[in-house]
Amino acid sequence: MTKTADLLTKKCRHQETALDDAQIQVHLAALPDWHVAQGLLERQFSFRNYYETLAFVNAAAYIAHAEDHHPELTVGYNRCMVRFNTHSVNGGRGGLSENDFICAAKVGALFAQAHS
Repeated sequence: MTKTADLLTKKCRHQETALDDAQIQVHLAALPDWHVAQGLLERQFSFRNYYETLAFVNAAAYIAHAEDHHPELTVGYNRCMVRFNTHSVNGGRGGLSENDFICAAKVGALFAQAHS
């Protein structure tokens, strides 16, 4: 069983094979606020104002840069949708890899720390 703490200690590495459905479900259990939609691991984060939203976006971008694994970010006044997938797996067809879950755990921890 994968735990959030396990994901937080890992670093992203090159992935060639996507996770299968069973592996995705195991990883999702460690990230209860995240879900898979149309092949993307996603979560919407809510904030009080635009300043908080942009601060989160910048911090999430720092995490993405450090891990060399970049999400799709959709930013509004008081919300940000974060979506991960790994374009390089499955021969370039894409899918979910452990990297997506590592980054999701780190972005989720960032949000939790700022809102505790």
